[in-house]
Amino acid sequence: MFSDYKFKYYNYRLVLYMLSLAVIGILVVASASNQDSGTVTKQIIGVMVGFALAIGLSIIDYRKIVKLYVLVYGLCILLLGAVLVMGHTAGGATRWINIPGIGRIQPSEFVKIGLIVFFSWYWNKYQEKMNTPVMVGLAALLAAFPIGLIFAEPNLSTSLVVTVIILCMVFSAGISYRWIGGVLAIAVPAGMLFIYLLTKGLIPFIHDYQARRILAWIYPHAEQYAENLYQQKNSIMAISSGQLQGKGLFNTTIASRGSVIVIALIGLVVFECLYTASKAKDMSGRLICTGMAALIGFQAFSNIAVATQIFPNTGLPLPFVSSGVSSLISIFMGMGLVLNVGLQRKIGN
Repeated sequence: MFSDYKFKYYNYRLVLYMLSLAVIGILVVASASNQDSGTVTKQIIGVMVGFALAIGLSIIDYRKIVKLYVLVYGLCILLLGAVLVMGHTAGGATRWINIPGIGRIQPSEFVKIGLIVFFSWYWNKYQEKMNTPVMVGLAALLAAFPIGLIFAEPNLSTSLVVTVIILCMVFSAGISYRWIGGVLAIAVPAGMLFIYLLTKGLIPFIHDYQARRILAWIYPHAEQYAENLYQQKNSIMAISSGQLQGKGLFNTTIASRGSVIVIALIGLVVFECLYTASKAKDMSGRLICTGMAALIGFQAFSNIAVATQIFPNTGLPLPFVSSGVSSLISIFMGMGLVLNVGLQRKIGN
């Protein structure tokens, strides 16, 4: 089982970065919740379970997991379908399901990892035909189905994250720049048209609260959207007050936390994922690492961009740090696969 493993390459740096972020997350959650024991306990359990799964997955050959692509994709669709049929609704969205013996989970968080595994198989299998219209079209269809189910919850932010992950994986797989240019030629004017129609109230599939968040971002000084910017304005106040070092934990003033340490650690995690991708022995391993780098990098950027009003307000968690057991466990699981890819480097690396 371990014949191809090079344990001297086990990435202890990555393990240290993840644990550091997780510990910071526990402290931040404790501070933000005013040390609520139930909230803090859930976060600690999430870290412990997630880390255990990461270590377990790090010694399981990722190629064996990739070979389960049909099961992985099918389970993603099944879980997302179950959310829409019998999911738990809160705040106008249906994003959670209750699993006996486990509790309430948010399937879309695990689907991110599942789709990374599936498309690492897909582009590895069809790398010789990846620039053909049939393979690109089939990939788009296979991606659109789960993304559409996530969007229907509704969960616009997560559907965008999944889209970015898959696009980054396609780019890493080596798709022709003609496809990239073609997509940009369509996406840029389509995005401009979308914003124009949104301002006119002509986008039927966007919920009112989603539209208001986007319009508040476009028109930040409009009085009718002031309440939609309240959270972001307070975030900016907190960041500007704390500056680079922050004002410390368990600070109850309105302008409290903010720290560059978290950003640096997340940057190091992304770097390690990309470095491991460059040393991977096959395309599926490279794409797993690229997908995780895209997930952590884009989601962290989005979280920070929302806090600084660069992006419209969304509910994306900061990887390893924000509260949410499903997010924690799924991220750790994905990183376990990255660690395993690093154990099976190309010969000479």
